Amino acid sequence: MFKINHNYLKLPGSYLFSTIAKKVSAYSEANPEKSIIRLGIGDVTQPIAPAIIEALHHAVDEMGKAETFHGYAPDLGYEFLRSAMAKNDYQARGCDIQADEIFISDGAKGDSGNIQEIFSTDNKIAVCDPVYPVYVDSNVMAGRTGTYDAGIETWSDVIYMPCTAENNFAPELPKETPDLIYLCFPNNPTGSAITKDQLQVWVDYANKVGAVIIYDAAYEAYISEENIPHTIFECEGARTCAIELRSFSKNAGFTGVRLGATVIPKDLKCGDVMLHSLWARRHGTKYNGAPYIVQRAGEAVYSEAGKAQIKDQVAYYMKNAKTIYDGLKGAGYTVSGGVNSPYIWLKTPDHMTSWEFFDFLLEKANVVGTPGSGFGPSGEGYFRLTAFGTYENTLAAIERIKAL
Repeated sequence: MFKINHNYLKLPGSYLFSTIAKKVSAYSEANPEKSIIRLGIGDVTQPIAPAIIEALHHAVDEMGKAETFHGYAPDLGYEFLRSAMAKNDYQARGCDIQADEIFISDGAKGDSGNIQEIFSTDNKIAVCDPVYPVYVDSNVMAGRTGTYDAGIETWSDVIYMPCTAENNFAPELPKETPDLIYLCFPNNPTGSAITKDQLQVWVDYANKVGAVIIYDAAYEAYISEENIPHTIFECEGARTCAIELRSFSKNAGFTGVRLGATVIPKDLKCGDVMLHSLWARRHGTKYNGAPYIVQRAGEAVYSEAGKAQIKDQVAYYMKNAKTIYDGLKGAGYTVSGGVNSPYIWLKTPDHMTSWEFFDFLLEKANVVGTPGSGFGPSGEGYFRLTAFGTYENTLAAIERIKAL
């Protein structure tokens, strides 16, 4: 008789955003006359930039001719995209990252969930709290997190690093030594950012204790302040302790196109074994590569026209972020984020729980956000709003909230 992976049964409920979608769908069906504004999930609303669309069209035309047709992509991804990333995202910032240390994928979400496969199941993970749910849930599925305590909503074998107002939503070095450290900056969900000096402390710590930092840089395009690093490889020593996850979803609007990358320096080793080699083996075995036309679209992100158009789109979303931040702050809410990030993190009013405020906003203002408790116990009493809506809807949503 076959057996199942019982670790899946340990997962409490459904995935956070699936739960939200079900609640919103039920409300919408019961109240079809209501106009709901969605500022919950981090999905973009602006169309793909013209330079990228042009590249997509050209690549599609190539696929229709025998002499320019492309089949399976190379395991690591096409060299033209990896070289563009190495040059623009890393070498232009003084970082020693080569094209053959970049693995192209169909998005950072899959990579952030799959990267744990190359590590032993007895490794101990450390996560920020609150945290993007994929980091923890994928380790639960692998059997790495121990048992779940529903009372305090934590796993017995996970090291939680609280990110609260008291520490400016930036984690402190854990008292217990982890093997894998998940960091995301600018942060999802709190919108916080840390300086290069602060990140250097983490790199030095990881090298000292023999840990690996899995660094999610999905939101680096939204950094507006000079002293905030765009990549962990700006820090000295990161090549021997860090893996970086990159996304095209938030900077170039590829949520429906799907493209990402994982960067693993060849200097990152466990004994004599390069983690680069392990991920290459996993990648080659389980993945057939992002489509040629999508990788050509990714290359266009780094063209002069692409860079300018994407910069305008990021500015559009950051205008939304400022609208949310200023509007809520003016209405008396305690808010943070929205400066180096498209996320605004607000304290729920009147001692409401995160889910109580979710229901309150949905029913009274017809606005959807994300309950902070869905990201971890330290998120209780907080709420996330995203700046990825249209400006008109963002403005309308804030006016509705202010009117409550």
